[in-house]
Amino acid sequence: MCGIVGYIGPKKVVPLILDGLRRLEYRGYDSAGIAVVGPDGKLELRRASGKLRNLEEAIRQSPIDGLYGIGHTRWATHGRPTEENAHPHRDCTGQVVVVHNGIVENYIELKHELEKEGHKFVTETDTEIIAHLIEKYMDGGPLETAVRKTVRRLTGVYAIAVLSAKDPQKIVAARLGPPVVVGLGQGEYFVASDIPAILYHTRDIFFLGDGDIAVLTPQGVCLTDTAGAHVEPQVQHVTWDPIMAEKGGYKHFMLKEIFEQPTAVRDTMLGRISLDTGKVFLDRMDISEDEFRNFRDVKIVACGTSWHAGLAGKFMIERMARIPVEVDYGSEFRYRDPIVDNRTLVICISQSGETADTLAAQREAKQKGSKTLAICNVVGSMVTREAAGTILTHAGPEIGVASTKAFTGQLTALMLIALYLGQLRGKLSPEVSQRLMQEFTRLPHKMETILQGDETGIYEGLARQFFRYSDFLYLARGIHYPIALEGALKLKEISYIHAEGYPAGEMKHGPNALIDENLPVVVLATRDESDHDSMTRYEKSVSNIQEVKARDGIVISVITEGDHLARKASDHVIEIPMAPEFMTPILEIVPLQLLAYHIAVRRGCDVDQPRNLAKSVTVE
Repeated sequence: MCGIVGYIGPKKVVPLILDGLRRLEYRGYDSAGIAVVGPDGKLELRRASGKLRNLEEAIRQSPIDGLYGIGHTRWATHGRPTEENAHPHRDCTGQVVVVHNGIVENYIELKHELEKEGHKFVTETDTEIIAHLIEKYMDGGPLETAVRKTVRRLTGVYAIAVLSAKDPQKIVAARLGPPVVVGLGQGEYFVASDIPAILYHTRDIFFLGDGDIAVLTPQGVCLTDTAGAHVEPQVQHVTWDPIMAEKGGYKHFMLKEIFEQPTAVRDTMLGRISLDTGKVFLDRMDISEDEFRNFRDVKIVACGTSWHAGLAGKFMIERMARIPVEVDYGSEFRYRDPIVDNRTLVICISQSGETADTLAAQREAKQKGSKTLAICNVVGSMVTREAAGTILTHAGPEIGVASTKAFTGQLTALMLIALYLGQLRGKLSPEVSQRLMQEFTRLPHKMETILQGDETGIYEGLARQFFRYSDFLYLARGIHYPIALEGALKLKEISYIHAEGYPAGEMKHGPNALIDENLPVVVLATRDESDHDSMTRYEKSVSNIQEVKARDGIVISVITEGDHLARKASDHVIEIPMAPEFMTPILEIVPLQLLAYHIAVRRGCDVDQPRNLAKSVTVE
């Protein structure tokens, strides 16, 4: 959600900032802008609505250069996506500029106050308030003091970077909510809203905590809190190769990330399992084994794709550890006064670790005395810093807005938690643990065999047949139902086709009315022959397929290799290798991702940057 890039150092600032903004395009945006201060101390600004190429054209027609500067890609919250509403925003004098991610909830109240004092506003945005407040508080003092006074007046969330021609050779950044990362180079310093923007220039970074204010000058970086007290930054060395954030020969980031899933799953397992004993080892835990044994219940909080992972995790944990699990949307959790205490484990799942709703839920749980465990893909993100324990998914940077490899990484982490709790609580014998672990470690190779199917053209063939349909229905039972929800979400997100996921047993309670010759129905009809309950669900799923066919519906089934019953009943089938019932979701989602991808490409959609969506949702 929005992108920020700032630079102070010896390099040419305009191309560096534009390149950084380009690497943040995946976050979603509808306008862009840049502000730089030149050798003469003059502040220059260029903005454009639409894509970054429009800003580049504006700069080509009216060139600018500078010694340091800030840039922004905006995802509209207040005001239309126009040039005048694009960031950076200025004060009355034109000497202060600010870029901002987040929402100022009390901006109308502040705007009325400032208008009474003579300030003139020229945009529809809440961000312009920040520039005028800084102007008000500058009063001949340093920029960081004015920023400190300003942020104390703001209600809401913000990540800001500020320049002032009145206090040159300085960039001030502040954070409450949305992420801000500072990069440390050799005589050069960077600020950004996400790591890929600066990864080509430095791998030494630190994240601002809530309430932190960073001052970047050619001499270095000073970090303080809102009271002005010094804060020691927690510098990390990023191990990603920058090329990991590039397409690597794939047509789209999303396709690349779908194909990276076997590696993501392997890397999430790495160092956490023993094939010899079947045991799971979890590091980064300030939760004792006794606490894990004595938790009375588990709450999982997440949003979107991560919520679907949490739903599947509920089945895993309840089956393996025999402990009750509830799954909540992060956006709903804190508003229902949840019943949690020190015997409740709250698992917070977030790809970015900066999801506003999930962070709010985590804080609610902590306030009520619960230990929180984070599942996250970003080292040092806010959700990991506030958790008592963290399982990093090691999926690497995920650029496509529609999550793929982060989702399978989350499922892998949840399976690790389920096995760990089951072992600690004495619900899984060493023999069963060892057998499950052997099956678990075979999943990446099985995913690779599924991905090989993309080369046969099966998904392109299905896309050619179905890309003009306007509605899809996804059906499944048990642990497969969350995967039906996720498959439907993927299709919605990137192809803009209306799709719904339903428990197959609910067909007769409403969805049957939708079925006709114009409704493709995707059915997850896999089976684990060694699991009696799985076979019962499978047989009922085949009955659902037959019900759809009896009403002239078109059935696309995901089935287990060697299955003949579901194959015969379906119009189209996609095979996946056999796996234990509670590990099958990690395999099942891959063909649903590929199906959605190829349909979206066939429809001419931008699969990496779907309309109206942002990668990291940092406001409620």
